[in-house]
Amino acid sequence: MSLPPLSLTVETGEGTTRLRLAGVLDYDTSDAFGIRATACVDADPTPAELRLDCAGLRLCDSMGLAALLMVHRRSAARGITLVLDDPPPSMERMLRITGTRHLFGPGAQESRSPEELTETTD
Repeated sequence: MSLPPLSLTVETGEGTTRLRLAGVLDYDTSDAFGIRATACVDADPTPAELRLDCAGLRLCDSMGLAALLMVHRRSAARGITLVLDDPPPSMERMLRITGTRHLFGPGAQESRSPEELTETTD
């Protein structure tokens, strides 16, 4: 079974930019994500908050995490709050295991313990 490529949609509002991610954030798609997210961070006027809507993500691997960390560094350097909205359970688990969850602001599942998270595979 082939996983869908990454789809990125940008929505801008007063002080907030939302980047909707759908599909797969991995080795093949992390560069495109980084370019689009960096453009959001570097936009004029600079948003106070960049929200990554991850509800449509089917997979995020280690390269996807590396891209997220790069965007976090760039956002933090510009004083922009980076928030992950609705990360799938597998992504939430990866963020907790790697100790990076706190970098991405409050999440929909932040109060859940690792034992409550379930991992799914296709």
